[in-house]
Amino acid sequence: MSMREKIISKLNDTFPISFLDVMDESHMHNTPPGSESHFKVVIVSELFKGKLPVKRHQLIYGALADEMRDSIHALALHTYTPDEWLAREQAAPDTPDCRGGGKK
Repeated sequence: MSMREKIISKLNDTFPISFLDVMDESHMHNTPPGSESHFKVVIVSELFKGKLPVKRHQLIYGALADEMRDSIHALALHTYTPDEWLAREQAAPDTPDCRGGGKK
């Protein structure tokens, strides 16, 4: 099972999800081919209602604790309630270009 598939599985098992998109963005960074270390997660859940972004992120980090400790180097989180997601016209921000790690 790929790291992306593990993330999807764990999040689906942990949260009531309206929308989930997990993107492996390792290729956008200075990583060896086949690395699975940089991810972007867009997740929409009623569970986030009334919670500040930092609390939402802590919930995600808790669900992915093993992966964060052992495999994931970077995790961009975009967490929304269903109402927030609709207000954003169901779109998350694009990932900026990598500026670190010596990649040009």
